[in-house]
Amino acid sequence: MGCSECCLKCLSGIPYASLIATILLYAGVALFCGCGHEALSGTVTILQTYFDVVRSPVDALDVFTMIDIFKYVIYGVAAAFFVYGILLMVEGFFTTGAIRDLYGDFKITTCGRCVSAWFIMLTYIFMLTWLGVTAFSSLPVFMYFNIWNTCQNTTLVESSNLCFDLRQFGIVSIGEEKRLCTASENFIKLCESNELDLTFHLFVCALAGAGAAVIAMVHYLMVLSANWAYVKDACRMQKYEDIKSKEEQELHDIHSTRSKERLNAYT
Repeated sequence: MGCSECCLKCLSGIPYASLIATILLYAGVALFCGCGHEALSGTVTILQTYFDVVRSPVDALDVFTMIDIFKYVIYGVAAAFFVYGILLMVEGFFTTGAIRDLYGDFKITTCGRCVSAWFIMLTYIFMLTWLGVTAFSSLPVFMYFNIWNTCQNTTLVESSNLCFDLRQFGIVSIGEEKRLCTASENFIKLCESNELDLTFHLFVCALAGAGAAVIAMVHYLMVLSANWAYVKDACRMQKYEDIKSKEEQELHDIHSTRSKERLNAYT
């Protein structure tokens, strides 16, 4: 019975809302970073093999350099949000402990409320950032969807020669003419290869991961705002109880002093 009570007490102290948000955040970030990294690698293969785009021999800011930069950004995002998820989870544990053990060893301080407010502001900024990432991730999905949809309907476009020009997507400069037309041999090979289908669906998964991260940030905002409000109310209640106990102690001291004075006067 004692072990069961201990287990129930431990389970009651777990911040389940923060736990769900953390799991959702890790799943979204892992999906975005993993699928995004592999989709970028597939994009390099497609550009070099089927669009005949060559990497610049000098240190110029071409599409391949931008892809390498995006990969490094993905590494940083994965590490940063792994740490941030742990920090938010720890904050949820401490806030839950502060509310449940209001009169125990853990005391609610002004510093704790400031930390909660800081996490709310930071999470709001990250939510806006992930919204931007989600919007940016939809661009390659749209581009690959056009190519993939054309490949799926090759019989409908046999009579017309449609071309995909990389210049309209900003992938190459205006002076370079890198086009892939439906009547070309490279387009047929691209449609028959696995790179296009795999890269397209990897970008879709990365977009879904970014959306999951946005939902996780919104969930965190609700949790942090509720915890901050609970901590603020608990702090006010604690101050009220401290003032009340102090007044009761003063009344008790006054009553004791008057009793002593009456006893001395009687004596």
